[in-house]
Amino acid sequence: AASQAQVGECLALGVEAILLDNMDIDMMKAATEAIAGRALIEASGGMTLDIVRDVAETGVDFISVGALTHSVKSMDIALELKLL
Repeated sequence: AASQAQVGECLALGVEAILLDNMDIDMMKAATEAIAGRALIEASGGMTLDIVRDVAETGVDFISVGALTHSVKSMDIALELKLL
């Protein structure tokens, strides 16, 4: 859900989980208060180490960090096994 109205729609439908995507901290706090434990809450969109604590303190259940996959630097590692 990207807006408070969408959060309300999700709650009215009785969904089990709600994704708060690209919300600022104040919007997440308001959404979390409105959801009030009636659904699991995942925060996503623009997560950085600078804001992850603030996001966690809003009361969400999960935080998705896309940078773990789309901004990762790869490393070539070889594994060699020698059977005795």
